[in-house]
Amino acid sequence: MITIENLTVSYRKGVNVIDSLHLTIIDNTINGIVGLNGAGKTTLFNAIFGLIKKEKGEVFFNRQTITKKEIVYLPTENFFYSLITGREYLSLFGNSDIDKWNSLFKLPLDTIIDDYSTGMKKKLALMGILQQNKPVIMLDEPFNGLDIESCHILKLILLRLKEAGKTLIISSHMMESLTNVCEYIHYLEAGKVKFSRNKEQFNELEKDLFSMIENENTEAIRELID
Repeated sequence: MITIENLTVSYRKGVNVIDSLHLTIIDNTINGIVGLNGAGKTTLFNAIFGLIKKEKGEVFFNRQTITKKEIVYLPTENFFYSLITGREYLSLFGNSDIDKWNSLFKLPLDTIIDDYSTGMKKKLALMGILQQNKPVIMLDEPFNGLDIESCHILKLILLRLKEAGKTLIISSHMMESLTNVCEYIHYLEAGKVKFSRNKEQFNELEKDLFSMIENENTEAIRELID
């Protein structure tokens, strides 16, 4: 189980991006994190992984402070060394099943990564992350840049990883990509988890979110387009 207790992160004094956040994530489940731009999703992921300093609070895995030994993380923006091939990049992760993984994503692995499209780079980054055998997998916007086929393949992989005993945390701006694969979705607003919903409540979640957006913006749209 992952337990986040009183987590607070700020980039400047007095302005908390993550504000006394509490969240419990059950083992062997797929969890979605949603929120509007600026809600703190990427900051939350970076804090869990230890890329940024926490002002307060802690993140526990099975009652011990979580470390990089237990978690693997795919950030939104991926870094690749210049002038190396996709195969050379994947070899850095020490996996011998590169070609088996590539049978799913069909990348030109012997081509320089600089020549890859945005979608191809996302597939390559996913291959590097998903092959690592760690109990917690955290993916920030993993569906961004992927075509329809690759999105569905990724969904199948995530479900299989869950069946294999992994705990997954993913974010997405596309609600459908989360409702199709997650068992729980947690709504982040102003650095706090405002509410969580299970799979049986996803229709209610979508209605509530879209109703809120409509209520806040319908009048402004009418004034602009009359």
